[in-house]
Amino acid sequence: METLHCRIRENSWVARLAARKMGSRSIAIVFGRVIYLHGVSREAFLANVRWVRHEVRHVRQYREHGFLPFLWRYVIDWLRFGYYDIPFEKAARLAEQDPRELDGVEIT
Repeated sequence: METLHCRIRENSWVARLAARKMGSRSIAIVFGRVIYLHGVSREAFLANVRWVRHEVRHVRQYREHGFLPFLWRYVIDWLRFGYYDIPFEKAARLAEQDPRELDGVEIT
C-alpha cells in the first residue's frame, strides 16, 4: 500500500477566513495534502478521529482528481448544491465512519 503523506498547519490565515465564511469557531480546510487548522490545536484535531478521517478523505480526493480539477469541481458543486450536499463532502462524511480511512496515512 502506498503511503499517503499529509501535513498539518496550525493557526492558518486561510482557515481563519474559511471559519468566518462558515460561521465556525474552529475549522480544518484542505488544500492538496496540507490540512490547515484554525481555532483548534494539532493535538485536539488529531484526537478527533472522525474529523481526521474526514479531512484525510479530502486529501485523497485531491490526489485522485488533481489539485485544480478538485478545486474547480468543489466550487461548482457548492454553487449548485450548497455546502452540505457537495458530493466531495458527502464522501468525506461517509469516510468519518470508515476505520480503514487512515490506513497507510502519515501525518506530519
